[in-house]
Amino acid sequence: MSRFNTDVALRWSDMDAFGHVNNTKFMTLLEEARVAMMFTAAEDAGIPGFREGVVVARHEVDFLLPVVVPADVRVELWVDRIGNASFTFAYELFANEKLALRAKTVMVPFDTAEGRPRRLTGPEREYLSRWED
Repeated sequence: MSRFNTDVALRWSDMDAFGHVNNTKFMTLLEEARVAMMFTAAEDAGIPGFREGVVVARHEVDFLLPVVVPADVRVELWVDRIGNASFTFAYELFANEKLALRAKTVMVPFDTAEGRPRRLTGPEREYLSRWED
């Protein structure tokens, strides 16, 4: 299994009244990891297709430990499932080297011109399979 690893920065505004990272802010941290993998790293590998359109269909999150600002945060991301017209990312988020969150996101390729879901292309499928568990 290959995992895509990226550090993500916490912001002061991520903190809630209790001094922890607010639960909704974790979606932004996971999004930053997805963007790094699906846009930056994919384009470096010659795969521009995700930039043409992809949407989130579902999130599933398990909060394991509170995260307090400041913290060094790393997200490990891999592909849990590849279908014909969707795929699922799995994540583990570490704060100061402690596992703080596990999550999954179902993604759907999207044709923005037509305004509807589309199937994965061969190159997209090949790229995602590099990160498949």
